[in-house]
Amino acid sequence: MVGRRVAAHSGRQNGALRVECYLASIGGACSADKGSPETGAGRLKIANQIRLPSGADYAVGAEANVDILTWVCSGKVTSKSNGFCNDVLGAGSLHIIGAGRGLSHLAWNAQEKAVFFQFWILQDNEGGDPTQEVRAGFPELEDGGFKILASGFPEDDPEDGETCEDGSPLTLRSRSRFLHARLSAGDGAAYQTIPGQSLYLTVVSGRVTVGYQTLEAGDAFLQDDDSQLTVMAAQDAVVLLVDVPVGGACR
Repeated sequence: MVGRRVAAHSGRQNGALRVECYLASIGGACSADKGSPETGAGRLKIANQIRLPSGADYAVGAEANVDILTWVCSGKVTSKSNGFCNDVLGAGSLHIIGAGRGLSHLAWNAQEKAVFFQFWILQDNEGGDPTQEVRAGFPELEDGGFKILASGFPEDDPEDGETCEDGSPLTLRSRSRFLHARLSAGDGAAYQTIPGQSLYLTVVSGRVTVGYQTLEAGDAFLQDDDSQLTVMAAQDAVVLLVDVPVGGACR
């Protein structure tokens, strides 16, 4: 297994709002104070950690042909997108906006001080109606190995619905997965995907090892040459994993 650590670059918008950029598309949503983040990883075009003070907004303009995944680490966030009802997201919630043929405005407002992670994944095919889905946290289901929170693999396909009530995965418009693992110190989690995929790991809390690499909270790791990833927890840890096709263009 060969992979590499992905460094975050700090950016600031509107004073106290803070964005930690790991991956960004050319002309993407994050501008950094120093240096510049790596340019995407296959269909994963943007990976950010966003910190919002109470009452603050994080907003982006018109977007199309991309799924925007928001996973809330702490606090409470309201998603506001034209054409959809507002959704209130608590810690552990996953929210997905499928931009489809296009949305003119998207924003996330902190009802209280909040930290959340965003991952922007290109659709496999252009167009389609915009969609919105929400999956609340299911702590009783998410301890131990990797759990699939969202997927575009046909074998993971859940029943249609705008709100997940049983812990099943939300729907992605690419052959991708978004996974979560909560590990106790000394435990591990392994994940196997298909050839031609990139694996992008984010450490939310704790400390883990991946191969010979030690990763702390806030670190990220990208692997695009091996279909298997094994994570060992040196401390109690929470990690997020994005599995996306290596090819980066919509069809």
